[in-house]
Amino acid sequence: MAERVLACTACHGKEGRATPDGYFPRIAGKPAGYLYHQLLNFRDGRRSYPQMGYLLEYLTDDYLREIAGYFSALELPYAPPAPVVAPPALLARGEQLVRHGDAEKGIPACTRCHGVAMTGVAPFVPGLLGLSRDYVASQLGAWKTGQRQAQEPDCMARVARQLTVDDVSAVSAWLASRAVPGGGQAAAKFNADLPMPCGGVVAPSASGVAQ
Repeated sequence: MAERVLACTACHGKEGRATPDGYFPRIAGKPAGYLYHQLLNFRDGRRSYPQMGYLLEYLTDDYLREIAGYFSALELPYAPPAPVVAPPALLARGEQLVRHGDAEKGIPACTRCHGVAMTGVAPFVPGLLGLSRDYVASQLGAWKTGQRQAQEPDCMARVARQLTVDDVSAVSAWLASRAVPGGGQAAAKFNADLPMPCGGVVAPSASGVAQ
């Protein structure tokens, strides 16, 4: 399989560790369900990046599951976070949104879905750490403007539309400043009910109610 995914590692770095500038994100160790959904989204047009669409256009669902499973199983160390230059107030706002959200704006804490450690929840929710500031900001911006979409109901699009430009900058800066704990292992389950329905999550909530 390593030889068959060389086209992936040409952009995403050796073994899917990501490139030094962070433009192409790390895919090694991400939850298999999340990776599979993203491959589907690129292939089926919910996410738009011509190179990805070209590579995946004729691949079957089963083959995409194989690719996702291969990269998900790679347990590789994370590099230390790059220095982040940002005003303390901006970083404080980022931490507030990530850990507690903003109830007045209807923004749930990132940790409600992505886990208290922000390393994701298997098998469908990715971690938020170990990504570059520019990448996180660009993806939140893409959801906010409708350039990135997911399976309906698209919970990330709903959240991103409530974020201001400064909020996006704050969240991306604070996340990029944090080291990845525990080797980046995703949590096995949610620690509470999800704050809203999410089409990309096909798993029971903490209370056993399907989301």
